[in-house]
Amino acid sequence: MTLGAVAARPGPLAEVVSVRDLPAQRTLGDHEVIVRMTSAALNPSDEITVSGAYGSRTRFPLVPGFEGVGEVVHAGRLVPPSALGARVLPIGSAGTWQELRTVEHPWCVPVPESLDDTSGCFAYVNPLTAVLLVDRYSSPPVREVVVTAATSTVAGHLAELLALRGIHAVGLHRRQPGWTDSRAAPWKALVSTQDSSWADQVRAATGGRGVDVVLDCVGGTVGDRLVPMLRPGGVLVLYGLLSGVPLAGRSLVPQDGRHVEMFRLRDTVHTVPRLALPALFAPVFEHLDAGRLRTEVTRRVALSDLPDAFRAGLHADAGAVEILTAP
Repeated sequence: MTLGAVAARPGPLAEVVSVRDLPAQRTLGDHEVIVRMTSAALNPSDEITVSGAYGSRTRFPLVPGFEGVGEVVHAGRLVPPSALGARVLPIGSAGTWQELRTVEHPWCVPVPESLDDTSGCFAYVNPLTAVLLVDRYSSPPVREVVVTAATSTVAGHLAELLALRGIHAVGLHRRQPGWTDSRAAPWKALVSTQDSSWADQVRAATGGRGVDVVLDCVGGTVGDRLVPMLRPGGVLVLYGLLSGVPLAGRSLVPQDGRHVEMFRLRDTVHTVPRLALPALFAPVFEHLDAGRLRTEVTRRVALSDLPDAFRAGLHADAGAVEILTAP
C-alpha cells in the first residue's frame, strides 16, 4: 500500500480531500515507471480541477497535483535502465499528491542535479508558463506590457523575464494602493484596481500610447476594461480566470486589430513530442540555475496533514505551499 490524497468527488478541497492507503501497482506497463515522490506543490490549477471546473476531462476519485518531483524507483521492460534512480518531474496529468506515482516514462522530465527538490518541485506550472508567454509575446516592437494579478508568483516571474528583455511592465493588483512587491520585481509601476482611477493610472504609466500586450490571468471586468487600452494591433493574452468571470462577448470581437488570445499551458505540453519535453524545460532550468524564477515557499505541509490543513483554511492562493510526500 501507498499513501495518497484523494478527492472523492468535485468540490472544495476542505470538503472532498482525504488521505488514504492506495493499492500498490502490481505490474508495470512496458513504458511505465514508478516515481517515489519527495515533494509536490499546491497550485490554483489543482484547486480549480478538484472543484469540477474541467468536468469533461476529470474523473473522480482523483489524486490531485500537477506539479512535483521524485525519484524513479521501478521501471517497465522497455524503459532505459538509466532511468532508474533519476530525479524527475512526472507531468502530463494530475497525481503528485501521493507517495508513489505510476506514469509513462516519456512524461518524466529529468531534473538537473544542481537543483534541490524544492526548486524542482516548483519548476513546472508558473516558470514554464512565464517563459512561454514572454517568448511568444515580447518580441520587438513590443514595449508597453501590463500584467494582472501582480501579487502572484507567475506575475513576478513575468516581470523578471520581461525586464531581461528591456521591458518593464505595469502590474495590476487588488491590494490597497501603495503596495510594494517584496520580491523586488522590476515593475515600471504597480497599480491597485481598488483605486477608482486605476485605468487612468495605467494609461499614464504606459505613456498614453496604448498597451502592446496585456498578460491577464484574471478576466472579468478588469480584463474587459483593459482590452480598449490596447493599441491597434495589440493583444490581451488570457491565460487564467482567477475572477471566475469570463470576458464579455464584446471584448472578444477584434477591433482595429485589437484582439484576445487564449493561452493554456496544457495545450503546449500535450502538443509537443514527448522526446521534446526536456528541451521545452531547458530554459526554465537555466533560469533557476542562474537564481531567477525562484519560488518562495510560505508553508510546508506533510501529506498526511493535508486534509486538516485544508479544513483550517489552507488555499492555493495562500502563497507557495510545498507538500512533503516522502514517507
